[in-house]
Amino acid sequence: MTQKSTRGHVLCVVGARPNFMKIAPIMRAFSAAAVPIPCRLVHTGQHYDAAMKASFFTQLRIPEPDLDLGVGSGSHAVQTAEIMKRFEPELDANPPRAVLVVGDVNSTIACSLVAVKKAIPVIHVEAGLRSGDRAMPEEINRILTDQLSDLLFTTELDAAANLQREGIDPARVLFVGNVMIDSLMQSLELAIPAERTFERFAEPLVAGEPFGLVTLHRPSNVDDPEVLETLLDVLCEISADMPLLFPMHPRTRAKVEAFGLEGRLASSGIRVTGPLSYLEMLGVMQRSALVLTDSGGLQEETTALGIPCLTLRHSTERPITVTEGTNTIVGTAADRIFAAYREFRQTGGKAGRVPPLWDGRAAERIAGKIGDWLVAG
Repeated sequence: MTQKSTRGHVLCVVGARPNFMKIAPIMRAFSAAAVPIPCRLVHTGQHYDAAMKASFFTQLRIPEPDLDLGVGSGSHAVQTAEIMKRFEPELDANPPRAVLVVGDVNSTIACSLVAVKKAIPVIHVEAGLRSGDRAMPEEINRILTDQLSDLLFTTELDAAANLQREGIDPARVLFVGNVMIDSLMQSLELAIPAERTFERFAEPLVAGEPFGLVTLHRPSNVDDPEVLETLLDVLCEISADMPLLFPMHPRTRAKVEAFGLEGRLASSGIRVTGPLSYLEMLGVMQRSALVLTDSGGLQEETTALGIPCLTLRHSTERPITVTEGTNTIVGTAADRIFAAYREFRQTGGKAGRVPPLWDGRAAERIAGKIGDWLVAG
């Protein structure tokens, strides 16, 4: 009996740090499928820190990309256009059966646009997430990518309702779970103990002492000097009660320096470090009592780990982390953030549960559905 064939490869795209955690389990599942799915990997270079990219690829066991477009930084328009210009020759030289994109970064929409104009099917992993805030560039990327996609894999049940409202055929939408949680669960045993990370950055914390983990990187929070100053001030106030570890994004550090806000941090209980690798971040997060962040991925990871999370934004595209998980949206006003912190100290933080299909097998389900789709096509 002849074994079924998928006839052609899937071209997987990564561009920025959040994509790495999503593509890693998918590529492993492609290789492990009953009928392995051939694939190529393109890194657009949207995330242009070479050392950070190398550490993530190594720690997440992602194979070296078949092609690195080396796009680098730029405005949204410049970066999106440059990705499109550099991605098109890859499709011409190595035509795939489909292009698979993940998440909501500029690489996601740019590569989807190029593919669909060449009549190449687009597969979107993490479809249907909506914040309702069109001032976020990522929201525009999400909406447009979903409109272009032939297969849409969702992480939560409510995403299907979002897509249906936007006129997308429900037959193209498949609920599979969350590949970010696949990477999390596959990496827990490999996580670098927090104490080793503290030693590396010479930021000692008392053994067993509770601490909070902080991340800030969104333009709405760090590009406005008043908003950034407010956030740093309330974080300093919190750090007087509980020390905070703040692995500062290079862009955030540049803004802190440009706005002359370094003094806000100097005499506080905030320990500022450089960026952390994935396994370092995971080890620190596991040990933290509380996470304060504007990151979408950390909202999901803290829900999966049962760690209280205060999201320093006015909305979230991951509402399930609020309705079922440990996440609380607190905005950027100092009084509201500190009130939420006081409640955490009094109650121990919001309890939640792990959402359906956040079980570490989302990528396996995705590979199975794509394999069937390719064979049928």
